[in-house]
Amino acid sequence: QTFERYSEVLSAAVFIMVSSTYLFPLVATLLGTANGFVVPSSSVKGTPRVETTTQVNSDTTTGFDSFAGRKLTDYPGGEEQRQLRRTVYTHDDWKKHRSQDRFIVYLAAILKSGVYKNLGREVGTITAASAALVFYNALTGGYTDFEGVKHAALISSSFLPALTLPMSAFTLTSPSLGLLLVFRTNSSYQRWDEARKNWGMNINHTRDLVRLANAYYDGRGVSPEQRADDLNHVALCTWAFVRSMKRHLSPVEEDEEAFKAELYEKLPEKQAEMILAAAHRPNRALQDLSYAIDDLPMHFIRKNEIHKAVTIFEDNLGSSERLLTSPVPLFYSRHLARYLAVWLLLLPFGIYDAFGSSWNHIAMIPAIAVISTMLAGIEEIGTQLEEPFTVLPMQAFCDKIYNWCMEIVSWTPGDNGRAMRDVEPQHAFFQSGGPSASVNGSAGPAFVAAAAPAVAAPVAVAAVAEPVAAVAEPVAAVAEPVA
Repeated sequence: QTFERYSEVLSAAVFIMVSSTYLFPLVATLLGTANGFVVPSSSVKGTPRVETTTQVNSDTTTGFDSFAGRKLTDYPGGEEQRQLRRTVYTHDDWKKHRSQDRFIVYLAAILKSGVYKNLGREVGTITAASAALVFYNALTGGYTDFEGVKHAALISSSFLPALTLPMSAFTLTSPSLGLLLVFRTNSSYQRWDEARKNWGMNINHTRDLVRLANAYYDGRGVSPEQRADDLNHVALCTWAFVRSMKRHLSPVEEDEEAFKAELYEKLPEKQAEMILAAAHRPNRALQDLSYAIDDLPMHFIRKNEIHKAVTIFEDNLGSSERLLTSPVPLFYSRHLARYLAVWLLLLPFGIYDAFGSSWNHIAMIPAIAVISTMLAGIEEIGTQLEEPFTVLPMQAFCDKIYNWCMEIVSWTPGDNGRAMRDVEPQHAFFQSGGPSASVNGSAGPAFVAAAAPAVAAPVAVAAVAEPVAAVAEPVAAVAEPVA
């Protein structure tokens, strides 16, 4: 009889292990056969469905459907999947994002989530611990066989009791865990948001810089070919900075070769070599941009306005470097990870009795798997967002900046059919001496000629000094009685 009871317990244990190892993943796999990133059905009846994929990177990164077309076993994990998170939305992507089918679609593709894929080992360990607890308590506290007959404990000892914990321990600690998780995700999102704003400022001010250079360019006495070459050089130097910044913030193994190829393709060979040889490549690219701006024929005050954008680029670069080199304080991240791991490992002891209505408390195993996935998923999201640059579509930003800058410098004054007035004298670069004037426009011949009458200055100064002396004498007379 004892042998039969042992056999039943072993059979139940095998069933628990098989269920947690094969049955639940099998059911989830069947649910996950639907692609969670296909275009949801349109909410407007009769409207034809248009499937578009937003290609924003050379590595086939997409917008909403970045995971579309992949098999369940085809999804990358770890660092590789970060390339699939570089989303740039279009109107079509937003329509899918707002679809009324989104909850069903996302639930059906839960196993295709990169966040949950990264948590496989953690969730597996916690689930295995809960299965071991169910098996141990069946041995020490009694069990129910497959026919529903209850049996006494196979191991009856005061030193090996059934293991449980009061649920109040988790009720008291869960608010603090929630606060830690919220702070973790909020601080990580703020870092991502700041990085995205830095690149937004880059996009805005690259366009502004090139636009001002085109508008302020004093083309008198300059051939159209020279004008086009000067502005084209400014546009390329502007792109070279943002591309160097992207490389500066990206892993070497991912971007170094592509960076070199793009520089040699778009820039003069000597300029590309100087940037590649620099210890701090974005700084070298900014210096080239400053040289290009200073070489433009325009008034120095206008050059100063354009140089303000270069200063903003330097600020964005410094802010991004701070985000890259300074994580959320490590003691906070590590304490949260330990707190969450211990809390989830002990949770099966607290909710064991709550699943007494299920066969040998077996329903606790999938419940723990779901709870640990959701809570650990929050911490994983915070960790993934903490370093924002490898999930931002920086290559797409650089490509668009290049296209926009080159388009802006292709426009010329009067090409819209409206004739341009002559340059105002106070804004002119070339003075009466012609193109030989000073490069910065501040010491042209007109200014030199105006300096000739300065010889009479001592006479004028003496004439002004006499009335001043006359006023000073009464003041001194008044000051003596006061003293």
